[in-house]
Amino acid sequence: MRKGKLVRDHIPQIIIADGKKPITRILDDEEYLKELDQKLNEEVAEYQEDKSIEEMADVLEVLFAICEARGHSVEDLMEVRNAKREKRGGFEKRIFWSGNK
Repeated sequence: MRKGKLVRDHIPQIIIADGKKPITRILDDEEYLKELDQKLNEEVAEYQEDKSIEEMADVLEVLFAICEARGHSVEDLMEVRNAKREKRGGFEKRIFWSGNK
């Protein structure tokens, strides 16, 4: 079983305000990327379970953190997204591909 997890920046203060003493440490770059990948899996699973906009926002927050941790800006990410969308489209038309004849 995993002990501990990556948490949002204000969580230690929230724990302290609740009268507890959090045990924390700052991750190095390699650990941070690994934990961000774990957090993404966790947040996607939570979204899949309840489909709320709050869970969508959590997934997006982790994706933005991964982007920045890998040396890209959120603006870079959005530019790539927009270029792919322009070239290949989005998903609005709900097209489901079953293969070729």
